[in-house]
Amino acid sequence: MTDMIPRAGIAIDARLASFLETEVLGPLGRDVSTFWQGFAALLAAFAPRNRALLEKRESLQAQIDAWHVANTGKPHDAAAYKAFLTQIGYLVPEPGDFQIGTQNVDPEIATMAGPQLVVPILNARFLLNAANARWGSLYDAFYGTDALDAPPARPGGYDEARGAAVIARGRQFLDATFPLAGGASWVDLPGREGVTLANPDQHVGETEKGILLKNNGLHVEVIFDSHTPVGATDKAGIADIIVEAALTTIADCEDSVAAVDAEDKLLAYTNWLGIIRGDLSESFAKGGKTLTRTLAGDKRYTAPDGTQHSLPGRSLMFVRNVGHLMTNPAIRLPDGSEVPEGIMDAVFTSAISMLDVEGHGRFGNSRCGSIYIVKPKMHGPEECAFTNDLFDAVEDLLGLPRHTIKVGVMDEERRTSANLAACIHAVKDRIVFINTGFLDRTGDEIHTSMRAGPMLRKGAMKGSDWLKAYEARNVAIGLKHGLSGKAQIGKGMWAAPDLMGQMMVEKIAHLRAGANTAWVPSPTAATLHALHYHAEDVFAVQKTLPEPMGLDALLSIPLADGVNWSEAEITEELDNNCQGLLGYVVRWVDQGVGCSKVPDINDVGLMEDRATLRISSQHIANWLLHGVVTEAQVMDSLTRMAAKVDAQNAGDPLYEPLTGNADGAAFSAAKELIFKGVEQPSGYTEPLLHAWRLRKKAG
Repeated sequence: MTDMIPRAGIAIDARLASFLETEVLGPLGRDVSTFWQGFAALLAAFAPRNRALLEKRESLQAQIDAWHVANTGKPHDAAAYKAFLTQIGYLVPEPGDFQIGTQNVDPEIATMAGPQLVVPILNARFLLNAANARWGSLYDAFYGTDALDAPPARPGGYDEARGAAVIARGRQFLDATFPLAGGASWVDLPGREGVTLANPDQHVGETEKGILLKNNGLHVEVIFDSHTPVGATDKAGIADIIVEAALTTIADCEDSVAAVDAEDKLLAYTNWLGIIRGDLSESFAKGGKTLTRTLAGDKRYTAPDGTQHSLPGRSLMFVRNVGHLMTNPAIRLPDGSEVPEGIMDAVFTSAISMLDVEGHGRFGNSRCGSIYIVKPKMHGPEECAFTNDLFDAVEDLLGLPRHTIKVGVMDEERRTSANLAACIHAVKDRIVFINTGFLDRTGDEIHTSMRAGPMLRKGAMKGSDWLKAYEARNVAIGLKHGLSGKAQIGKGMWAAPDLMGQMMVEKIAHLRAGANTAWVPSPTAATLHALHYHAEDVFAVQKTLPEPMGLDALLSIPLADGVNWSEAEITEELDNNCQGLLGYVVRWVDQGVGCSKVPDINDVGLMEDRATLRISSQHIANWLLHGVVTEAQVMDSLTRMAAKVDAQNAGDPLYEPLTGNADGAAFSAAKELIFKGVEQPSGYTEPLLHAWRLRKKAG
């Protein structure tokens, strides 16, 4: 039983209260009583508004459902549909011409273009790896992945043939990115002293063991060290090429974690505190030894004029709060109800981040005195305005200057996509980030039009008109309203960490679409993806892109009109959905793992978070509703896919098999996500996942 203690009329978990008072408010010199009174007043003002916004979501959805039911069997009338959405307030007027006014934004967000990582905040080791991924070894990234077009490394230690191929690929990168004067090649370089660049401006300075170069705003360090195994075999003594990689990282309190109670939230906030203070560490066993990981220091160099400088050794950190939907039992309001988790996150993560703003951290995060919060799953401009007001109130509570707290708006809900300009306008003086994401956005697309008819298969959905419009409009609207040079315009995740060769071919398309950042699944992927930003000047690309298109394509519904699937095709789609759903749910509910490399139905490991679950559960629920599949077919697929998921997890000593455990928490949660999918708010999976995880934790 959680030990709750009173604070200014609210009840809070004792451990969480002690943490905030001792580890955060104390070092900040804030009066504890004043803080709790202010926090209680903030909750009294914003919790009712939060509930009202959720009620509006449900009201709009009910009206849309009714419209589709009333028009069943009729050809879709796009004009009437758009007029209806306007009438009910789903579509709002455009705000007119404006430019965002965000100030005090770090260059990693505003003026640099590069990879972005998203990492579960509950896993300290992953969090440290991501934070330290600001710099990555290009040699290691090529040697250990299929991004190198060469035979794989032979087992039994360093493979010199593979190493030679890595070195050759590294020289190709240097020749293409930092050409030498007189048409010379890095291949023929005799040593460090022979480096004379065709463009001297690319030379930034000298490090302890190498030279520091710069292209398209990103740094590259060429390490010369003939005493290393690699450098000893290299004609020029080049031992490695270190590239600036993950410029920014999002520490995630949301889709990639299973945080359901005070214990989980305390761990999240403790890890965030460790990042902000700079003292987070994690020890683990590897190769028979105990290793301890800590945050990396800065990279120092000497400029050509002899002055000393340094570059950040770590990613600039965002923290992703949860959305408006969920509540958490860590705090109880005066009426006994649970605290809106997004409000708690806003206050607690901002209070912790104040230690950075006031200079209490070992390294520092923002050099501009800003706090960076990503806010997911907002539906339309009214909810964005609520977040803006909430952040105003948090700044007032903590004594922060206005707009210290910056916001990233995730464009992953249909009502936000359709009103994106108005959403940006609602946070125009604090916005630093917008992005797109196929999975969550498609989950909401399905749920919003759930009663319109059966949807396309997921694979076919990727070629649909609405998705193309969504991706293009996001960039175009962001550019129209001044995000270039002030904020990030991002694209979604490359989910396959073992398919780096394919990523290197495909993901450069995100830059050519105008995105100055994009998500990757690992530090190694960030190192490789960084090469794309050397090949393409994103800010130059952005200047060539067209104005935003209209709404018609975005509002088209991806229905499977006239499609007559075979039984084999239906079974294939159903099995794909059920396998992915079970593979994710079993780790979430049984082990509290919100993000991991989950094998898909073809045994390809994919970095999955809760967004995968949303699209799969909603797709099956849609096909069930419209008679494409039956409950018996779904249960048959779940049973067969449970056996496959069990086999895929056979090597996990903590794994609890699904087969023979049909009444267990994980299998029960999976069934409810499907069979209760139509009634879930916006198709979200969190309410059911949290309920079953809490039941599992309770034993």
